[in-house]
Amino acid sequence: MEPILTISNLTKKFGYLTAVKDLSFTINKGNVYGILGPNGSGKSTTLGIVLNVVNKTSGDFKWFDGHTSTHDALKKVGAIIERPNFYPYMTAEQNLKLVCNIKGVPFNKIEEKLEIVGLLERKTSKFSTYSLGMKQRLAIASALLNDPEILILDEPTNGLDPQGIHQIREIIKQIASQGTTILLASHLLDEVEKVCSHVVVLRKGEKLYSGRVDEMISSHGFFELKSNQQEQLIQFLENHPNISNIKINNQLVTAFLNTPVSSEDFNRELFKNNIILTHLVQRKESLEEQFLQLTDKN
Repeated sequence: MEPILTISNLTKKFGYLTAVKDLSFTINKGNVYGILGPNGSGKSTTLGIVLNVVNKTSGDFKWFDGHTSTHDALKKVGAIIERPNFYPYMTAEQNLKLVCNIKGVPFNKIEEKLEIVGLLERKTSKFSTYSLGMKQRLAIASALLNDPEILILDEPTNGLDPQGIHQIREIIKQIASQGTTILLASHLLDEVEKVCSHVVVLRKGEKLYSGRVDEMISSHGFFELKSNQQEQLIQFLENHPNISNIKINNQLVTAFLNTPVSSEDFNRELFKNNIILTHLVQRKESLEEQFLQLTDKN
């Protein structure tokens, strides 16, 4: 795999606050990566460091082969890390021409990128007439003007209505399908699950998980159980070799599996141990349940 960005033991402190702590992961070419975590987990700080707008405290990062300076590497990067900032009294096309002049990009790229984000028909409309979702899509068009090898997006659907969220996600998938590597920060589990191939889970600046999304959610699932003999059930589960973890919420007991077990076999085993169930459902874990398990363990 060809690395685009390699982060090694990165740490950032703001006084007594450690925003990013000893963080390491690699972004490889051609994938969609999500940095997932709640607000304050260090996502935006990490992006700010690699984009040279925040100074690191320690650790390192390198772009591409490691022999390219950050200044030169950023010419191959498209990024949106703040709210779109265009001139309201100018049209979309006029705003993008300004960006082309700054980036040294020919104007003939403008219509191509506006078409990708679905704004070609509104190219002569003033930015002030755009909805929030359209403004975000124009920002993506702007970030694509230099045909970047990687597109970096910080909370790309924040504040948008459901239609706007859907449009942005479809655009991200389309851009990725054309071979552009994407790195997006999000606090939305649903976003990462629907859009990303890989995920880095952060909490309080520390990495809890890094890897493929489908591997993160390819667990063996869990049983939801109820019994009038709850104490015996819990004791049985705590000593069971196929159960990795249990959670109790009033009468509902959730038992997480570490190996595949069928509900039929499990029910039979409980019955042999004189435990009668009043409720048994077998489920597959979603990314949300995996995320909650990760954060609970830490």
